[in-house]
Amino acid sequence: MNTLLGFPESSATPAFGRLLKQWRNTRHKSQLALATDAGISTRHLSFLETGRAQPSREMVQLLTGMLDVPLGERNALLVSAGYAPLYGNRPLNAPELGPVRRALELMLRQQEPYPAFVLDGQWNIVMHNAALKRVFEPFKTGTYTPNVMRKVFDPDALRPFIVNWHEIAACTMHSLHRELAATGSAALVELRDELLAYPGVPARWREPDALSAADPLVAMLLRRDDVSMAFFSTITQFATPRDVTLQQLKIECFFPADYATEQLSRRLAEPATIAV
Repeated sequence: MNTLLGFPESSATPAFGRLLKQWRNTRHKSQLALATDAGISTRHLSFLETGRAQPSREMVQLLTGMLDVPLGERNALLVSAGYAPLYGNRPLNAPELGPVRRALELMLRQQEPYPAFVLDGQWNIVMHNAALKRVFEPFKTGTYTPNVMRKVFDPDALRPFIVNWHEIAACTMHSLHRELAATGSAALVELRDELLAYPGVPARWREPDALSAADPLVAMLLRRDDVSMAFFSTITQFATPRDVTLQQLKIECFFPADYATEQLSRRLAEPATIAV
């Protein structure tokens, strides 16, 4: 089970009050602020956190909604309060998600001849278009990982070919910290610690840091021998998801940052297929 920002948990299911308080603190809300938002008394909220009062199913949904708790963690809070989980956690290949897969495939095709891929909650590539392999083939090494964070930080992956590695890695770690603050995912805590253990990664990146004033957009500059390319990217997520898997999915699309990259991407283009 995920834990809030890596907080330790016992082998038993944590009490609802403890989880609620952890999420309230994570969102930097006082009891008064949360109680006011939820339209309940501070006394009642205090009783819920200490276990002196048992929440109704509707109260769990109300408070977790006010705290913008991720769907998977909302399920955990429901279970800790004695209720069944409300939100599904279907695999992407589940029949019910057929329309979603078709939408993703359409988005990936539309991005041609530039790379695009779909990421799960741990930043692993689960779908991609043909351009991903075509464009990044010149920068391929013997080590393969589906995890885009590891691709950036691992010296045996893409890292040696990223000209502005320090800038890109700092932005990548910033994104990871932001997602950790939003989700409290234990898997992301482990990923962060793994990235920090790679050689040459500043120890100060363990803590989130506001980005200093810089260019409005950071492009990744790639070079290997006489091949040079430059891309910036956008990340898209589903609106109002009601499934844990869908809430975690991200679609990252790359765009050429200069004319030379645009032309080279087009020359490399060939009939594209979607890989899953």
